[in-house]
Amino acid sequence: MVDQNKLFEQLNELGLNFFTGVPDSLLNDFCLHLVNNVSDCQHVMVANEGNAIGVAAGYHMATGEIPVVYMQNSGIGNAANPLLSLTHQDVYSIPLILLIGWRGEPGINDHAQHKKQGELTPVLMTDMDIPYEILDVEETIVEKFAWAVKVARESKAPVALIVKKTILTKKEKKQVYPESLLMNREEAISAVLDVFGGDAIYLATTGRATRELHEQITLHGLSHELEFLNVGAMGHLSSIGLGLAIVRPDKKIVVFDGDAAAVMHMGSLATNGRYQPKNMIHIVLNNGVNESVGGQKSSGQIVDLTGVAKACGYETPISFVETKDALQNAVKTLVECDRLSFVDVHICQGIRKDMPKLSIEHQLQKEALMNCLKQ
Repeated sequence: MVDQNKLFEQLNELGLNFFTGVPDSLLNDFCLHLVNNVSDCQHVMVANEGNAIGVAAGYHMATGEIPVVYMQNSGIGNAANPLLSLTHQDVYSIPLILLIGWRGEPGINDHAQHKKQGELTPVLMTDMDIPYEILDVEETIVEKFAWAVKVARESKAPVALIVKKTILTKKEKKQVYPESLLMNREEAISAVLDVFGGDAIYLATTGRATRELHEQITLHGLSHELEFLNVGAMGHLSSIGLGLAIVRPDKKIVVFDGDAAAVMHMGSLATNGRYQPKNMIHIVLNNGVNESVGGQKSSGQIVDLTGVAKACGYETPISFVETKDALQNAVKTLVECDRLSFVDVHICQGIRKDMPKLSIEHQLQKEALMNCLKQ
């Protein structure tokens, strides 16, 4: 296992003193070290990967130094625009190092949503004129960072290090969750299902919430044609809900979002508010952390999500809710308002170890939902 203290000492010797990005499970040991050991003036955790490229560009222009931007390869899409229209050699020519977790690496068994992204990760780097090396053994990590510094400095442009599984992550993740009397995600989902039963379409955000909604649908004796499980496309769930809601105003659309996901593309709240689908209720399951990638703190319980939603045009409770009764009362009250609605539910951290893995045929699940929506 990589000694993170020693690694960061060596990175500092290479002149790498500033890090920004979005946590990734394949970089979780690296990211946790940043959170626990690096000051805010040297580490900025952002809402999405495009934000990180912007922060890195600002840092370079202020210091002349080379920043490191970390991300999962699914975030390349968010980063592509500023990489090509801001940092590229044909524009402002800004050097930086991309540290990219390689989910869906060819030959490695991974979830369906990572497969194509894994195949295209090196291709995208080549197509964006970004030289890259692959971090595949611990012994060459510092050597390849040194290569990246040299090439970035000489070319005055981005370079990438694509990280294979287990290189910068702990072999065995052991998250310790703080004690809490709050509901967990499953309990919050169950409480809402108790209110609406089979009279709604339910959408679940990227991460463990998809597994949990799928199981709760079963436990409540409901049909799985009522669910959409957003296994990828983090941050876009409420937009999917908007698309459903505006063309099927007779269907109640319940969006189970995550705090980090909602913040990742917060502009969607403004769009939802503009178009005001009266049949959509947007529920943020807010535990304040990026749980499935290591538990790094998010902005979810730091900013006033209820205030943001209200300013965007949602009907909301006065503040966030924390209990089953408060959640159910808020949902029932908001439904009676007949307006686009929002509830920020503060829940505890934690993932049940025996939660069944999600086993669905994605296209069949989509077709089942479409058939349901035709009725």
